[in-house]
Amino acid sequence: MTAGSGATPDAGRPGLLGRRRARRRVSTARRRRRSSALVMALGLLATGVLWSVLAPGGNAASTADSNEAVRQGRALYLQGCSTCHGLGAQGSNTGPSLIGVGSAAVDFQVSTGRMPLAAPAAQADRKAPIYSDTQIAQLAAYIDSLGGGPAKPEVNDKQISDADLAKGGELYRANCAQCHQAVAQGAPLTYGKYAPALTESTATQIIEAMRTGPESMPVFGDRQIDEKDAVAVAAYVKHLNKAKSPGGFSLGKYGPVPEGLLAMLVGIGGLLAVCLWIGARQKV
Repeated sequence: MTAGSGATPDAGRPGLLGRRRARRRVSTARRRRRSSALVMALGLLATGVLWSVLAPGGNAASTADSNEAVRQGRALYLQGCSTCHGLGAQGSNTGPSLIGVGSAAVDFQVSTGRMPLAAPAAQADRKAPIYSDTQIAQLAAYIDSLGGGPAKPEVNDKQISDADLAKGGELYRANCAQCHQAVAQGAPLTYGKYAPALTESTATQIIEAMRTGPESMPVFGDRQIDEKDAVAVAAYVKHLNKAKSPGGFSLGKYGPVPEGLLAMLVGIGGLLAVCLWIGARQKV
């Protein structure tokens, strides 16, 4: 090979150049794989951090607690309710189905002592509950697990104190006073039934009754009375229960009938007594 031929030193070694190119390709591929692995690891790490920060608060412990409440509620149901409502809450000849009634209906009926019912009657009376608050919550959790329904409302004192009493009064007089009487003292209905007095009802129980419609009461859904207005109605009823009578003795707040009767007995009776006394003195 002569100097004037223009050949490079590696021109006679094509195999060496091929091996160098191959090594470079392998090295580049390795670097790319390492970069991809690093990017994937960083992505997984970022995903884990974001999930730990933004994931919902539920966890296995809360699920376990819920399942335990359902199990305890089922045991209480089988012991105290299944005789009338059936082993699967499907209902029977002596009790309606409880599937789909929701936790609100359970809390209302059991917390007011209306259920369990000792014996069939035209209407269940309010009495002291036989279950504790924890047991009532367990029963409600079990029935709710069978089909959902209206949930027990959460009402606090601040909501009641901030409620619009004027709006609550309008809604009460338009939708409730026909049965429960103008000042929530209750009134008789037909066939041995009655609209109970609301003097002992809590705000939660008042809203539960509106949402579930116990006995002869109609159901008032969210589209008829929303949550804010339902709280206003409950606040108005609580206001009625603690409001003082501006006229003196309230006579049980039963309205014009006892007031008129008292006026006849005391007022007219007193006038007759005075007339008789005057007549007796004139004879003497």
